[in-house]
Amino acid sequence: MKSLLVSVTCILSLNLSLAQSDPTVMEINGKQVTKSEFLQIYLKNNPDPKYDKAALDEYMELFKKFKLKVAEAEALGYDTIPKLKRELEGYRKSLATPYLVDSEKNEEMIKQAYERLKKEVRASHILIRVDENASSADTLAAWNKLMALKKRIENGEDFAKVAQGPGGSDDPSVAQNGGDLGYFTAFQMVYPFEEAAYTTAIGKVSMPVRTRFGYHILKVVGERPARGTMTVAHIMISSGKDDTPEQAGDAAKKAQEIYDKIQKGENFEQLASMFSDDFNSAEKGGVLPPFGSGTTTRMLPEFEEAAFALKNDGEVSKPVKTLYGYHIIKRISWKDIASFEVMKKDLQNKVKRDDRAKKTQDYFVQKLKKEYNYSSKLSKTIAPFYKTVDTTYVKGGWSADKITSDKPMFVLNGKSFTQKQFADYLAKNYATVPNTTPKDIVNMQFNNWEKASILAYEETQLERKHPEFKALMQEYHDGILLYEVMSDKVWNKASKDTSGLKDFYRQNMSKYQWKERTDAVVYECLNKEIAAKVYKMLQNDTINSKHVLDKINADSELNLRVRTNKFEISETPYLKGQTLKKGLNGPYEAEGKFYVVEVESMIPAGPKSFDEAKGAITADYQSYLEKNWLDELAKKHPIKVNEAVLYKLQEN
Repeated sequence: MKSLLVSVTCILSLNLSLAQSDPTVMEINGKQVTKSEFLQIYLKNNPDPKYDKAALDEYMELFKKFKLKVAEAEALGYDTIPKLKRELEGYRKSLATPYLVDSEKNEEMIKQAYERLKKEVRASHILIRVDENASSADTLAAWNKLMALKKRIENGEDFAKVAQGPGGSDDPSVAQNGGDLGYFTAFQMVYPFEEAAYTTAIGKVSMPVRTRFGYHILKVVGERPARGTMTVAHIMISSGKDDTPEQAGDAAKKAQEIYDKIQKGENFEQLASMFSDDFNSAEKGGVLPPFGSGTTTRMLPEFEEAAFALKNDGEVSKPVKTLYGYHIIKRISWKDIASFEVMKKDLQNKVKRDDRAKKTQDYFVQKLKKEYNYSSKLSKTIAPFYKTVDTTYVKGGWSADKITSDKPMFVLNGKSFTQKQFADYLAKNYATVPNTTPKDIVNMQFNNWEKASILAYEETQLERKHPEFKALMQEYHDGILLYEVMSDKVWNKASKDTSGLKDFYRQNMSKYQWKERTDAVVYECLNKEIAAKVYKMLQNDTINSKHVLDKINADSELNLRVRTNKFEISETPYLKGQTLKKGLNGPYEAEGKFYVVEVESMIPAGPKSFDEAKGAITADYQSYLEKNWLDELAKKHPIKVNEAVLYKLQEN
């Protein structure tokens, strides 16, 4: 069924009309759906929209089903379920973020990102893990531990040895790389880490940097012009640290054999499809996502060095060893960093999703203060906090009850934000910073609370100020209810209703049928000569498939592949059209390969058992339940469609 919702990353392309005339296209339970609301969803789900009667009628039927389910969910009180309310609030927070930044500062951050993309920085780091919500004691301990390590390095100890030594880095990769992260550019690290890397002089060690992973210190060891963006294909032969020497040797041998075939002119894409252990890329001829400047994708350093060493499109590397095995890399294309004008839109989207967006909030808050006639009352209301917040606060022992007055601390758009509210914030968000006094902590926390309160107030105004935000929130509201009610009424019900599922199977058994099958062992051979050898060996009754595989693949892992299964003959390309009999069949050629087939039995067409068809039965039963449910909902929630408005959508 066509989706009626789109990803959060979709950009609203429709400019909702604020004019008084926005006719009703549909009513459900007397609740109006306007032309603009329907058209917005129609355009978002139909990139190439048609406005003829048939197309509009088809989509209206889908829309009616969607609205019926949402109406039923609301009637059943799903919109009051705490879990779903929290989920919607989480989406709201995410969707609101781009609206809570300063546009001018945002532009500055976009330009900064572009300038950084022109340069790659190489840095090593030491990580001391500490949870984002760690206690003040744990946070301070991490800070002090990292400062001690920093002092050792500045006194002349080797960075890698300190990182790898006792009490060193908590990054699990440190054993292999000594903390060396290789070269990276903008957007390839979390922003606070990137900021430290680009603002620390070469050869120097940064002060501790806090990210969501913990505290880091960085030593910048080099920089270079950006190398551009590379697209490659690869063939990977898996080989990990737990492989035996024999397994590692076999992997290296197999990779070399494939490379030799490429050098002799065999097709890279076909070899990737046949032999690569990276199944995600193998079906695409080995092609990987672009990596390098302007992307968020990074490859292992050995892989990147080998890829960027290829100077011409189509050039192929020798097998390259990484943590995952051996890679044969083919250069598809390379391009230098594009102009700012070309990259600007992509950079805007990345900055919105990045920690950079948080930096612009301070500037945004100052603008909101002016817009909403901010008035500070701090000089007359902060003293009680200076008196009551002491050393117990940093241990989480301070209580909001210590503040007995409730005077306004600041006023925004006529709304007072009071001492009690700040006290509650203090009690719930206790924090400390090394070497600060309780008074400093109060000031810091007040600034945090004031900023959070102003942004929270602005959030309450988003629907009023931004119609596109209001429309998107309505979509998420409906989508959450739709998923939950469908789970309860259709999806989960079908999987749990075992007796109903079996009754449905018995009533519709003719739909679940096997075509003629063969229980067989299929030998897929690299060439005609190997197929002849396999056929000859299998004429000996004492030989089994393992014996054949070991013998034929003794000098190459590419010679033979064996499959054992019950195959539907007409649905299996290399069996379709062959005259198979019980016993040994072949050799024969199909789709450029050679096959020998050992048939155990031929299985005539017939019904699938319940277990064999359970997946298809469950899906069909869900459709059956949904149809019946929708018939009930149509009677329960009356719908009226204004066809005159519907058929004039193209005039919008």
